[in-house]
Amino acid sequence: MTGTVLVVRPDNAGDVLLAGPAVRAVAAGARRVVLLAGPYGRAAAELLPGVDEVLEWRTPWIDPGRVPVTEAHAARLITAVRRIAPDQALIFTSFHQSALPMALLLRLAGTPRIAAISADYPGTLLDVRHVVDETVDVPEPERMLGLARAAGFHLPDGDDGRLAVRGPLPDTRHLAGPPGYVAVHPGASAPARTWPPERWAEAVAALVRAGERVVVTGGPGERALTRLVAAAGAVDLGGRTTLRELAAVLASASVVVAPNTGAAHLAAAVGTPVVSLFAPVVPAARWAPYRVPAVILGDQAAPCRGSRARICPIPGHPCLSSVRAEQIVEAVRRLSTVKECVP
Repeated sequence: MTGTVLVVRPDNAGDVLLAGPAVRAVAAGARRVVLLAGPYGRAAAELLPGVDEVLEWRTPWIDPGRVPVTEAHAARLITAVRRIAPDQALIFTSFHQSALPMALLLRLAGTPRIAAISADYPGTLLDVRHVVDETVDVPEPERMLGLARAAGFHLPDGDDGRLAVRGPLPDTRHLAGPPGYVAVHPGASAPARTWPPERWAEAVAALVRAGERVVVTGGPGERALTRLVAAAGAVDLGGRTTLRELAAVLASASVVVAPNTGAAHLAAAVGTPVVSLFAPVVPAARWAPYRVPAVILGDQAAPCRGSRARICPIPGHPCLSSVRAEQIVEAVRRLSTVKECVP
């Protein structure tokens, strides 16, 4: 049994949730797990089973806010890691990210053993250099579990490796009503990954006409979006939930409709089927809702495929503009009876 392990995943909430199975593997072989997250992933880190403490630090080479690299900013992380004094660290990254800048800072903080996936030669920065074939699209949770195994950590018996959140979740019937509604989450951090607001409003109107109860969810900065989308007769929860409350709202839904964003992964973590409007700027094989019933909508062969663009580079946004509101209704009907049957 290892003492303290520092697990690093400094991205958005969805990325942190996808690390959940690997975090549980580490927790099964460690006395204490500290998760280093960024400000956009901290709330998700606090939801993960197996996490004992969350350390927040904005990572300049990942954070979209263009955080400057300064000696003072780096020193804050080094000081915090020295306080934790981990016996080892695992740096989880996506295939397009380098673990080596973080490994350098952790080494300066005195971390004695560091493991990460790295295509680049790490010199003395890594003790466990896990090399994977990045031409093969492996689901992100499995990619991270592979690193955990390479570092000597395995899921315990009885853990099926699905996404999960720490329970119990709060009762949110006062917000969303009784279970059985369709939850629609229209927002995404990258505009290329979602529909324009008016298209979401059309989909909600179509669901309401089809007799569905609809709840529209979104973060504090998405109130204007959710108000517009919910106008056809849905419950508007934009900015009214914490991430834990959002997890509870999604857990009580029969189906969640969302783009490729954290809410889709949160739905998977609470076992709710997902209709995923998935723009192929990143591969669906890596980032689609993991191990829950799902319908993937969107042209996965569109010209933007694999571009990792935040703003759609193709006029007309063809990968998602081809999806019709009626397809959303049909996909919801296909999935609405599935949740009760999922083991």
